Amino acid sequence: MEDVIDRLRELNEPVPVPLELPDEDLLVEIQEQILIHLPFELREYLLKASDVVYGHLEPVTVCDPQSHTYLPDVAARAWDAGVPRYLVPLCEDGGRYYCVAEDGEVLLWEDGELDEEGTWDSLWSWVEDVWLADA
Repeated sequence: MEDVIDRLRELNEPVPVPLELPDEDLLVEIQEQILIHLPFELREYLLKASDVVYGHLEPVTVCDPQSHTYLPDVAARAWDAGVPRYLVPLCEDGGRYYCVAEDGEVLLWEDGELDEEGTWDSLWSWVEDVWLADA
């Protein structure tokens, strides 16, 4: 995990208004808003690397309610589109949703169903295989 975070930090693109990292208290508030527990690796990502901007994929964030990546809003759109309620969206990509299951597995929701081939054992595997490979 630390190696992946280091790579993300190296690739972080400068932006006019840098993103912020949340604290544990904010994550508790977010869980209360979306009424679901955040999987462990998603919590780690949000606390340690959700301020990284890289490539065209934009994983969820929690510090700015006005952001199009704000987790409660992305979750509402995903669940409205039919993503099962037990999955927490990690990233929206053109109507597709990468989501995190309670056990940490990342799944791809596309065209109204889970993509059997779109699975990763962990959020960090998804970061390496999809996000970092994307740009």
